[in-house]
Amino acid sequence: MSLITIFTIKITLVSLEDPRFLETKKNNLHFLSLRRDIVDRNGELISRNIKAYHAGIKPNLIKNKDKFALNIKLNFPDISQEKLKKNLSSKKKFFYLKKRLTESEKDKLWSFGEKGIILETYQARVYPHAGLYSHILGQIDDDNYGVSGVEKYFDKELKDLNNLENQLKLSLDTNIQYLIKKELESSIEDFKALGAASLLMDVNTGEVLSLVSLPDYNINIRNDITGPEFTNKITKGIYELGSVFKTFTIALALEENIYRPNSIIKNIPNKIKCSRYYISDIKVFPTSLTVEEILIRSSNIGTLTIARKIGKEKFKNFLTKLNLLKGPKLELEELGSPLNFKWNKCKLETASYGHGITTTPLQATAAYASLVNGGYTVNPTLKIKKKNTFSEDSRVISHETSKEINKILRKVVTHRDGTASLANIFGYDVGGKTGTAQKYDKKNENINTFISVFPSKKPRYALFVMLDDPKPAPQIIYNYRGSKIKVNRNEAGWNSVYVAGKIIERIGPILAINNNEVYSNHVVKKSN
Repeated sequence: MSLITIFTIKITLVSLEDPRFLETKKNNLHFLSLRRDIVDRNGELISRNIKAYHAGIKPNLIKNKDKFALNIKLNFPDISQEKLKKNLSSKKKFFYLKKRLTESEKDKLWSFGEKGIILETYQARVYPHAGLYSHILGQIDDDNYGVSGVEKYFDKELKDLNNLENQLKLSLDTNIQYLIKKELESSIEDFKALGAASLLMDVNTGEVLSLVSLPDYNINIRNDITGPEFTNKITKGIYELGSVFKTFTIALALEENIYRPNSIIKNIPNKIKCSRYYISDIKVFPTSLTVEEILIRSSNIGTLTIARKIGKEKFKNFLTKLNLLKGPKLELEELGSPLNFKWNKCKLETASYGHGITTTPLQATAAYASLVNGGYTVNPTLKIKKKNTFSEDSRVISHETSKEINKILRKVVTHRDGTASLANIFGYDVGGKTGTAQKYDKKNENINTFISVFPSKKPRYALFVMLDDPKPAPQIIYNYRGSKIKVNRNEAGWNSVYVAGKIIERIGPILAINNNEVYSNHVVKKSN
């Protein structure tokens, strides 16, 4: 008798259970992801496969088609009533009502109680942070194949069914990515810019901790993102970056022992004729400057004078060693290649101060990392490297030259004539170089950049910040060398540097907390 009672209770409970609960329970028991999770360096989930639904209709099973169409109109106003009624009255045995349902949309359809609604299951890739990593993660198609970004580059690894339990861990830091994105969004508003971009890299390992390109997009929604404004500005954008190239010229002059930082260059004119054109400085500088003052003050004429002493072949070879002339490498397919040009006429002179030569922000940042980390080539990566082994074969400049460059870059920020005073954030020992350049394809628009390194005595990080055609911001009150001022100027020192300073101030505490992590260690191996 007791057994009969137990079975009766069990049958009653099962009959009262919500069928959606049973379906969910069944789904969870039988769900096998077809793709591995992707997480950031801290284990934060940034990409996962889940069970999702398409809604199909079998018209012959819909009892009251007018009532059904009305319910759809009330709950799904975006679905065309004309098309729906045409499909319902046709001889079709089946048609799709809506694909890629949200959870709430699925529940709404379920509540209709219509036998003619078919909820077809499939696996969807979801990105919890929506647009935060849109230019990095990319997307997959309906057949579970990666079609862009990391999803495409690591497609084979991510679909390895024998390795599903192991997450793909990237070098990115979600907290830092979020903070940088917020500052860049504010900068677009403050300076009425067309867009903005930033890259944070470990100068010893090449690990990319953050990569932001704005505008971005929600990768959970498959909108049309073919417009040029959605280009990944860091990896695929090709730009003349202007005066950030002057650092390469000065570094090579020091490495070749042509000059020392305090060597004086005399009789520097305000303009100089090169072929049929005149090259000039925007500001009037003293006619005699030391080599480090040429970089601190950012003199075009001083820099090209030094470049002529170096010579075209040595300069070209140095840029090649720094990986600036060919396409970059990173675990993405969305990569741009610098425009080809001939080293004739005034190319040495103009390239020495960053005009007439293009590259990607990714390459420029990696080149700075190579100059400040002791002089070793850095290969950018989205994967975590617990240790980085430098080889003497990968050396681009000597350790001594690297130390001298770090001191000069620090003076660009601290010297009274430096162009990056707004990046002098207390406690972070920031160095760097500004760049203000016209777009090579739109001469009435500017690309303003600042590449910073910190802490400059022994750099750990390189931060690239770029604003796309920013405007003056007279409404901003700048804290400039201890004074509160307003300006109506548009050089990088008044926008990109300002933004970089705010970013470093926000992410600095996070980086300081992680200061002793194993992943940032590096070892130098001598060649045999």
